[in-house]
Amino acid sequence: MLLNFIKGILGIKFSTDLRILMYHQIMPEKDRIDNDLIISVEKLDEQLKYIKQNFETVFFSELDEKKDTKNKLIITFDDGYYNNLVYLIPLLIKYQLKATICIPTELIEKDLENIPGTFMSFDEIKSLPKEHVEIAMHSHSHKNYAEMSIENAEKDIRENIATLEKHQIQFSNVLVYPYGKFPKRGSEKKRFFELLEKLNISAGLRIGNNLSSFPWKNKFEVKRINIKGSDSFATFKRKLRFGKIKL
Repeated sequence: MLLNFIKGILGIKFSTDLRILMYHQIMPEKDRIDNDLIISVEKLDEQLKYIKQNFETVFFSELDEKKDTKNKLIITFDDGYYNNLVYLIPLLIKYQLKATICIPTELIEKDLENIPGTFMSFDEIKSLPKEHVEIAMHSHSHKNYAEMSIENAEKDIRENIATLEKHQIQFSNVLVYPYGKFPKRGSEKKRFFELLEKLNISAGLRIGNNLSSFPWKNKFEVKRINIKGSDSFATFKRKLRFGKIKL
């Protein structure tokens, strides 16, 4: 964290630097409720314009080929909300940016009878423009892995993979932990990470609110920066520079 602060103050940039931003829902300012998981369309537009001017957005699947690119940034949106389809996709096209949408498959299944639903349908997810959107895993049941047995966690992750494959949705083998949680005690953590290796998961994403780097220092504890709906533009820029706003 101190190194990131010093780099931010001095404006030092390395090709290994990587910023991963975490978002959830989007609504027009006039409709937005007071919830930090919801960002206004107007605020997101301003943020994406700034990203376009200062960073290169990439997919997780491109990281190896882009490893020498400076100012790399990954935009992630969790849960696959329908409002992502309505508001995010036009902005990605407008600014020619890329984003990764992280899908909890059981939430999608349970929402299919609702028209329009809270979440995108599998067909809508499948039809997202591949030049702008990559799909990643976000569990099946959207339950806390820190509170699950290793056996249940394995069943859940396998179901996430199987459901995406069943609907012929291409996805990166990156797992975004629900609530950013995973087992943190010695033996449980070791077994959980061994499970991820067995399932060929290339990276596991927590929150952490800090800058990351690639190649990964710890591929199953990759940190994302939480962008809140209440963040001012100044706060947003500070998070991109330092990772955290409180040091």
